[in-house]
Amino acid sequence: MKLHILGTGNGGALNCYNTCFAIENNKEYLLVDGGGGNQILNQLKLANIDITKIHNVFLSHNHTDHILGVIWVLRNVCQKMRFGGSYIGNLNIYGSDESMKVLKLLIELLFPTVKQFEDRILFNVVDDKQMVKINDMNFTFFDIHAKKDKQFGFVIDDKLAFCGDEPLKEDLFGFAKNKEWLIHESFCLDNEEEIYKSHQKGHCTVKEASITAQTINAKNLIILHTEDNDLKNRKKFYTNEAKKYFNGNIYVPNDLEVLII
Repeated sequence: MKLHILGTGNGGALNCYNTCFAIENNKEYLLVDGGGGNQILNQLKLANIDITKIHNVFLSHNHTDHILGVIWVLRNVCQKMRFGGSYIGNLNIYGSDESMKVLKLLIELLFPTVKQFEDRILFNVVDDKQMVKINDMNFTFFDIHAKKDKQFGFVIDDKLAFCGDEPLKEDLFGFAKNKEWLIHESFCLDNEEEIYKSHQKGHCTVKEASITAQTINAKNLIILHTEDNDLKNRKKFYTNEAKKYFNGNIYVPNDLEVLII
């Protein structure tokens, strides 16, 4: 299984792409969020990911920096269905009822031609603790009880936990406990919280994410959804802070890095 990091930045990122990634298994891809625009298509191209191999998309929530890129993926998929028929099969999209409602509205307003393929674009509303098999991977979705719009994360067996873009709450630790990999947002370094106001924005610091990873006994911590004002030093500074609180392996990837999980 491979994790293709397509974007690593927060919602207002200018120097990297918004956080999204693709999970590769058996030469098929699950796209997790889409970032905030059509740059997702370029990120997929740079990552050598053929969009015709993406038959599943998970939308964690309906904020612009997560949902708008999905619209462009949908548009591109439908073009490949319509012209030349290079896209074989259906596209399954998973997310909350709120996310599916917003996505359908955006499609109706922006790309109504997608309706021509409504029998092949399948909107799957997920529920808390629902289990689904995707690309031979066993997913369990969970409501992260977000302060903002409804938001879901997921776990894949004992392998990986993705917590969306809010801090994992203590009453949800059971979902992610003892997982080999934890993907967690961290907006900034702890001493920069007053600068970036991460708590006011519903996010946490590297220190806080690392303490969570240590508490739930994760083996590997992947830090995403960060500020992007010092990408040259982000990996070093974030890793050094995380090491103070987490004993496992720490990954602070740049856009387009690939992790073997």
